[in-house]
Amino acid sequence: MLISKRREHSRQMLRPQFSRDQVADLELEERHVQELFRCIPIETSGWTTEIDLGPLFFRLTLDSATEFLFGESVHSQLSALSDGHSSTGGRTYNSKVLANSFDRGTSALGIRARLGTFFWMYSPQTFKDDCAEVHRFANSCVEKVLTKRASGENAPENGRYIFLEELAKVTQNPVELRSQLLNILLAGRDTTAGLLGWTFWSLVQNPEIYEKLRAAVLESFGPYGESTKTITHGGLKSCSYLQYVLSESLRLYPSVPINARSAVRDTCLPRGGGPDGMSPVYVKKGTEVAYFVYIMHRRKDIWGPDAHLYKPERWINRKHSWNYLPFNGGPRVCLGQQFALTEAGYVLARMVQRFDKLERRDFDDTELHAYGLTTSPKQVVLKLHQAGNGT
Repeated sequence: MLISKRREHSRQMLRPQFSRDQVADLELEERHVQELFRCIPIETSGWTTEIDLGPLFFRLTLDSATEFLFGESVHSQLSALSDGHSSTGGRTYNSKVLANSFDRGTSALGIRARLGTFFWMYSPQTFKDDCAEVHRFANSCVEKVLTKRASGENAPENGRYIFLEELAKVTQNPVELRSQLLNILLAGRDTTAGLLGWTFWSLVQNPEIYEKLRAAVLESFGPYGESTKTITHGGLKSCSYLQYVLSESLRLYPSVPINARSAVRDTCLPRGGGPDGMSPVYVKKGTEVAYFVYIMHRRKDIWGPDAHLYKPERWINRKHSWNYLPFNGGPRVCLGQQFALTEAGYVLARMVQRFDKLERRDFDDTELHAYGLTTSPKQVVLKLHQAGNGT
């Protein structure tokens, strides 16, 4: 019960921040997309070198998430083009070290999560060191904001939205601020990167879908060289085929394929008992009930005989309901759902504007999924072709 109360307190604190329009800062996103493009070498033929998009998407979302949350990006993408040394706002840190610590730390957290109540059995020194490195960065950002508040320094007049500054209006407890921000960073960064990875993994297997998506994006927003002001939050939601592609990626490859809830009192489920599984089943207080979103999203009785196929058109005139739970639902629905979809939609739109073709390259697909706190493809190896001017 104490954990439940703490969780609800946390959601009450965070919910107003995600209800604001400012969270969809597409100018911020564009800056990091341009850094992504700098990390994708293009040869004289117009084709990129063979690249794995997966790690690039994880660095992109880390950079954009840290800027949105903390007010400064770790610039992990640019660190790949330099020695990794960054200096921002009077602080100096190594972006490569910080990004690598974050990657290793989240992988370790995924192992600990799968161990359940035995999580304490996996706590190597590297995990402790990585946590300390990430905490140092977060603590320095929190200290800066609290110092500004204590001195009465006003926020910049440009109206830039910084999540940490808004949250500091609710609580000035530095540990709580750090914990809440890292909680969002862990959830949001991996979810969006995984969604982008799975989308391009699926598109490179289905180039005809990529062509349809590109046509829809160009019709809605124009070619790459035109102003990005046409790409708005509302415009992304109105680009139907773009939304179909994202929904289909989340259906086949939900970021959290398995989840669980514990009964807070004795209760029953309407089905699951009896010889045919259609009778009620008793659930005792404290029992943990797991549910498999990945399996539900591929059931032929729900999605039809082609449930295993990547088919964005299935979403035409189809509403999201309780048979589709990539972000959970009800009181525990993901608070950052729209933020994640907006970010993924924007990056996807800019990618298909910039590149008119993609080509699959050979890679090891014997083990498809990479497991951390969320799932992502182990590899997204391909080549991309840069679109010509005005196309």
